[in-house]
Amino acid sequence: QVQLVESGGGLVQAGGSLRLSCAASGGTFSTYSMAWFRQAPGKEREAVAIIMWSGRSTYYADSVKGRFTIARDNGKSTMYLQMNSLKPEDTAVYYCAGSSSTYGGTSHQRYDYWGQGTQVTVSS
Repeated sequence: QVQLVESGGGLVQAGGSLRLSCAASGGTFSTYSMAWFRQAPGKEREAVAIIMWSGRSTYYADSVKGRFTIARDNGKSTMYLQMNSLKPEDTAVYYCAGSSSTYGGTSHQRYDYWGQGTQVTVSS
């Protein structure tokens, strides 16, 4: 059974940076399409960034392009999200997700594995 554990969330001032990590165990991490989703209170869960198994193809939501960078280390079964120039509207619970499909896409329904979430709060 695949387990995903996020870490790195916290409270930061606007303009600051955070780095999220997602450690995977119990599966074949290197074959999964991985993604970061976020969900703010009263809003739907949205895909923030996606990375394919090789790490060579990525997707970013328009709202985070140029500020966030997704990466993965298949040798360590870990995925990362570097978040720079954070804004108050980035405040949300951030979830790590894995899909056994070649490309999971932006729909959360296509992801098979989920972490418990980590809170990111950006103060103005």
